[in-house]
Amino acid sequence: MGVFTSGGDAPGMNAAIRAVVRGGIFYKIEVVGILEGYTGLINGRDYLKKMNSRDVSGIINKGGTILKSARSEEFRTKEGREKAYNVVKDNNLDALIAIGGNGTFTGAHIFGTEYDVPVVGIPATIDNDLIGCDYTLGYDTATNTAVEAIDRIRDTASSHNRLFFVEVMGRDKGFIALRSSIATGAETIIVPEKNFEMDKLVQVLNYGKQNKKTSSIVIVAEGAASAVKVAEDLQEITDEFDVKVTILGHLQRGGSPTCFDRILASRYGVLAVEGMMKGERDAMVGLINRKARFTPFKTAINGEREIDEELLRIDSILAI
Repeated sequence: MGVFTSGGDAPGMNAAIRAVVRGGIFYKIEVVGILEGYTGLINGRDYLKKMNSRDVSGIINKGGTILKSARSEEFRTKEGREKAYNVVKDNNLDALIAIGGNGTFTGAHIFGTEYDVPVVGIPATIDNDLIGCDYTLGYDTATNTAVEAIDRIRDTASSHNRLFFVEVMGRDKGFIALRSSIATGAETIIVPEKNFEMDKLVQVLNYGKQNKKTSSIVIVAEGAASAVKVAEDLQEITDEFDVKVTILGHLQRGGSPTCFDRILASRYGVLAVEGMMKGERDAMVGLINRKARFTPFKTAINGEREIDEELLRIDSILAI
């Protein structure tokens, strides 16, 4: 059985690799680590490594991925996938476990369908945007990282009566922005799921100023708007605020995974191995209401995960 990580890294990937390797060993399955995702699957040889229990010692607490990650343009081609299949066949790989997100599972679905290769996915993306699980690996850690950073920004914002626009990750979804907003007491959020209106933003900020707020934080999901552009547009309308911008960026991808992500990764890894043994394929493992589910890749990547309207409502109430 081969295991690889692909796409953007997420905290908890190493814990998932550890669980897959040790789960495989427990069930007497030989596990091969594939370096650099689909690139390694295409190149074979030096990119393949038989893994034992000691190879994954001391990695559960580490961010990133020991197998490395990459996005492969070659794998998008028929010729590239044919090379990958030859590597799978030549190295006697009976099945693959792919750890990643939307792009990873899109490639896994196409590859598995074209060449009848069993592939099971483990959801790992800080965006938490896949259908078929309550939480993806890395989301909890990334949100906690954002919260810690925003708490620190609040300290300096309060010291100088400043307005900070803080941009967090979230290409298509505002999940990190929404949770970190509630956790840090932000004044408002700008997310892809809600239409942004500058007039309403000014109204919210003026209300806070009239109520003698000593600082203001606006959290912006990167997929909704540029925090820099929003700040510039606001300053063209009013000079009432001392405005600063902080872009958290890839800071949210790194760092030691939280306890939640370590346990989630451990469960996903073992469940993926056990699911593979029971015949699961072309599907992603996930936990929904704490129960294991296998969701077809097509559903996981094409479904539309909705933002929690109840949390949006609570966020607006608590921001007064």
